Formats: sequence, structure tokens, C-alpha cells
Amino acid sequence: MNDQFQRTRMLIGQENLDRLAGSKVLVFGVGGVGGYVCEALCRAGVGRIDIVDKDVVDVTNINRQIIATHETVGRPKVEVCRERMLSINPDVIVDARECFYLPEKASEFDFGAYDYVVDAVDNVTAKIDIICNARAAGVPVISSMGTGNKLDPTMFKIADIEKTQVCPLAKVVRKELRKRGVSCVKVLYSEEEPRKPLSDDTRTPASISFVPSCAGLIIAGRVILDILEI
Repeated sequence: MNDQFQRTRMLIGQENLDRLAGSKVLVFGVGGVGGYVCEALCRAGVGRIDIVDKDVVDVTNINRQIIATHETVGRPKVEVCRERMLSINPDVIVDARECFYLPEKASEFDFGAYDYVVDAVDNVTAKIDIICNARAAGVPVISSMGTGNKLDPTMFKIADIEKTQVCPLAKVVRKELRKRGVSCVKVLYSEEEPRKPLSDDTRTPASISFVPSCAGLIIAGRVILDILEI
């Protein structure tokens, strides 16, 4: 059978392809990390991918975000991401929500309707709330820690947040989760020491093409393997 999933079928079989086609994943943030999560999930055949992001594509995103080109600058990221996924797999169902996730918006999301939740947002308050709501709904969740100011993608690991080290963001998130009595949270983090940006603007993390992309692909791989129980 020659179709776009031929090579995938050779690796995981038709039964697992069907399982992915019937799966629903919710992705918060479709930037440098989240965009590649969506790309890999879609190409693997996940049937429904709901995406949440308020940002528009900026020219500074082009160096690392798969949805960012000179043609898409100024457009909503979720809109561009949805179009890209449909161009890859016309059968994928994508609900694109153009909004920032905040705790007060939690009631707008039925976390229990998904097979997996991916947190790829930058805001710590949002990250904590996404994790807590997914856990409360009994849905697997994976959270992306910091990928800025990093240069070595081979230093990424997936682990329980209690076992993370080096990553400043993981330290903050871990502390806040402990306050809420939440444990055993799966995260992607880097053990590379953050590099100091060669700029006076320390508010903006430095980045490069091959780091957040690798993080996104690793997360997507973990989601797929977990869904298939491999």
C-alpha cells in the first residue's frame, strides 16, 4: 500500500497507525518547540491536534520556528500552523485557538477529552496550571523546560521534574509544583549550562535553529511512544 504513511506502517504496523489516527493531543504554544511538536505529530498520523497560541509570527522567529517564513510574518501562529498541518495530512482535525492560556481560562478547555497534553509555553504561571489541570483530569502531560541560551541539543533529556538539574526554569517549576503537592511530572530539559547572550538585552533569550527544533521532535516522539505504549 503506497501512501504517505507507508514507511511509518512498516515500522509500527497498521494497528498502531489506526491508534494514532484516533488519538487527540492538545498542544499549548506553537513556537520554536511547539511548532516542531505539531509537525512530528501530524506527520506520524495523529488524528486530532488542537493548538493554542496568541502570538503572531515575527521576523525574529524565522531563525528557529518551522512556521516562520518571510511570507508568514504578521500572521497568527495557530493559523499558519493549522494550514501547514492540513497541507501535510488533509485528514487531520485541527482546532486552532488564538489565545493565551491563563488559569482563568482553564474552564474553556476539557483536558479530559485528550489522550495527551503538551506544554510548550513560556509563562511559568500558565505552565503550572496546564500541568495541574492535565493531572487532575488524569491525562498524561509533558512540559518543555528552557531551550533558550543553549547550543547543544544532545544535552536534552526527558525525566521526572524531581530528577532535573542545571535548568533554571525546571528549578522554578519544580518548586511551584511542590507547593501544590504535584509530583511525578514528565519534562524535557537540558543539562547544558545556559550561555550568556552576546547582547545587553538579557530579557530576550538567545536561540539557534537546531536546538528548540530538536526539543520539539523529542517531545513528539515521547508522546507518540506513550500513546502506543511502546
